Amino acid sequence: MTDTLLDELCEWLRIPSISSGGGDPADLQRAAEWACERIVAAGGSGEVLSGYGNPLCAGELRSRRADAPTVLIYGHYDVQSPDPRDLWTSDPFDPVVRDGRLYARGASDDKGNFLPLLHVACALARSGDLPVHVRVLLEGEEEVGGTGVLRYMDEDERRADCAIVFDGTMIDEQRPALHIAVRGVIVAHVRVRTASRDLHSGVYGGVALSAPHVLTKMLAEVVAGPDGRLRDELRAGLRSPGADEIASWAALPPGAGVLDAAGAREIAAGAAGELYARTWADASLDVNGIESGDALQRRTIIPCTASARLTVRLALGQDGNEIAAALERILRDAAPAGAEVELDIEPGDPAGFDATDPVLALGRDAISRAVGSETLFVRTGGSIPILGAFAKHRIPTVLSGFALDADGIHGPDESYRLESLALGERAAHELYAALATLGA
Repeated sequence: MTDTLLDELCEWLRIPSISSGGGDPADLQRAAEWACERIVAAGGSGEVLSGYGNPLCAGELRSRRADAPTVLIYGHYDVQSPDPRDLWTSDPFDPVVRDGRLYARGASDDKGNFLPLLHVACALARSGDLPVHVRVLLEGEEEVGGTGVLRYMDEDERRADCAIVFDGTMIDEQRPALHIAVRGVIVAHVRVRTASRDLHSGVYGGVALSAPHVLTKMLAEVVAGPDGRLRDELRAGLRSPGADEIASWAALPPGAGVLDAAGAREIAAGAAGELYARTWADASLDVNGIESGDALQRRTIIPCTASARLTVRLALGQDGNEIAAALERILRDAAPAGAEVELDIEPGDPAGFDATDPVLALGRDAISRAVGSETLFVRTGGSIPILGAFAKHRIPTVLSGFALDADGIHGPDESYRLESLALGERAAHELYAALATLGA
């Protein structure tokens, strides 16, 4: 790994580009400008675009070969809030290396994972050796489910022959993965009001509607049942994985061990043994947070308002709009008379790519050469909204990356192996060289 890559990453990580609350919009602008400046300095074109939510960095680096294929590289510069900061060993925005790992918010997700793609493309462009045209698209709303980048993709008439996204994980420290499917995500905000003001629980308890009571009863209608699976309406359209794909999952770490290593407990007996089937090929729903009342002050009230944030993960075959409509219907039907319910729902479809596509075959071989071990085709339980746009516009995508569960993304002391950074740099070189042969 070049020292320049590590230096650049540390510089980018020092910009606290938080999108999930508590950040400064000026830092989001700075993070986008930082990337555009690198593209322009390498002889390319780049600009920071407004009008699509948080700033977008859109740029291009041209190969000397006029008929070279066009490769779109995508990443996100926004990061989650580091709060609570007192759980960090060091300042989350002052990168530090300890025991072969770089510690900082965004070190793994996604600045450290993505940057090798940009760094290598710029280096090759400066030397005149870039074998493909590279389009760069960096967004600042991935962590909050923003849709601005999807509008940009629909409005941009330029297309690409393929895309590379380094926002994924390895199987383990030695085995890389190429993800051929991601789940879609529906983000829902539910707000309930049951009175014009908070009420005294001694005076009105047992007579007046309680907002948190109403909300929790509504949520009980959509959360997982006794076996941990969702009700049928929210699983509609699921496409069963093929026998070959299911058989290949046997080579992966056992689900029980994966769950145990994460410090988690299974949702129902036997669920851990079905980890890959449940998180890759099935739908799930989680309540991400609930707000109501004033527990810290210990006031004995009947809260008049309550709110919750939900996410539904959708597997291949499901339609985001159809499931969003079912979710809204279930929630509203569960609300009693007298409760005012507001719902904001943003649907996002799952995305899948054909493992037999020449782009994915070239990508798999290139990553295997870079790492020195076979790359496995897998799905991922997470959601990356832009992939739905790539699938819609028929842009085959190499979705990979070198993150590990041990990186602790979204939590305190997020980190990234220096070895993972080096693997990303080697893989970027191999991928650009391999994809240059498209259409030859």
